[in-house]
Amino acid sequence: MPKLDLKRSMRRLYFPPVGQPVLVDVPELSFLAIDGRGDPATSRPYREAVEALFAVSFALKFMIKRVDPEDDYTVMPLESLWWTGRGGEFDLEDRARWRWTAMIAQPPAVTEELVRRASAQAALKRPLPALAKMRLERFREGLSAQIMHIGPYAEEGPTIEKLHAFIAEHDYPMRGKHHEIYLSDPRRCAPARLKTVLRQPVGL
Repeated sequence: MPKLDLKRSMRRLYFPPVGQPVLVDVPELSFLAIDGRGDPATSRPYREAVEALFAVSFALKFMIKRVDPEDDYTVMPLESLWWTGRGGEFDLEDRARWRWTAMIAQPPAVTEELVRRASAQAALKRPLPALAKMRLERFREGLSAQIMHIGPYAEEGPTIEKLHAFIAEHDYPMRGKHHEIYLSDPRRCAPARLKTVLRQPVGL
């Protein structure tokens, strides 16, 4: 039996057209999540959050696989919510005021108890300061507009503008927080080839 890959089973959510905004209905999903603030390029808390999320996500994967190999699955990519204002506004330039939620989607088999055990297991291998801030939560965005950005994270501005123009053209109010899904590993991928899904919830 092929292992579960949520990216493939929900392809419309993770592979929008390049440079062409589309509307999607995002269902409720389960995430490991950690909140913080600051510029991700210089913020130690963001790096620590990402490290903890992946450490526990992989510990969960192998813990579940050991119990039943047929429950094997692909660990999902890193995602982040970004905002600067109370209403979810996001100012691309004012990086010092950025607030974020770093998160990784989890399959239905993941429970609070499994997260507790996986966190303890991951902590035995190396210090993970952000573990204390981690939570398992359900999150539903509903109707959203999204687009695929190809290139460096610092050059997302024009793609975000195109996404916002599409939303305005369809007379949708924006709500919620700017959402990014990082499909590429920046340690192994040239900046010009990075693939990032940019998503904005819309509607009332």
